[in-house]
Amino acid sequence: MPALVIIIIVSLSFYIFYKIKEWRLNAPYEKRWTKSKANIALGVFITSFGLNRLFIFESTYDLVIGGLFLVLGVFNLILGYKAYKHYLPYAIEENEKS
Repeated sequence: MPALVIIIIVSLSFYIFYKIKEWRLNAPYEKRWTKSKANIALGVFITSFGLNRLFIFESTYDLVIGGLFLVLGVFNLILGYKAYKHYLPYAIEENEKS
C-alpha cells in the first residue's frame, strides 16, 4: 500500500530528527520529553511496517512477523505517549527557569 509506505518514511524521518535533537539537548527533562516523541515516531514506524506486512502477506511467516511488529509498535506508541504526558510539565517548567 502506497499510503503505508509514505507513513513509514515520514515516521522514520521524524524518529531520526528527534533522536538527533535529543543528543544535542542538555536539559534533562527536555531531553526525556524529546526521547518520548522519538519513541512515538518509532511506534508509528513499527506499527505501519507491521500493517504493511499484514496487507501484503504471502505466507504464514509474513503474518507472524506483521502481527509481532504490530503489537510491538502499539506497545511502543502507548508507552511513548504516557512518557510524553509525564515529562511535558517538567520540560515546560525547566524551560521557564532557564
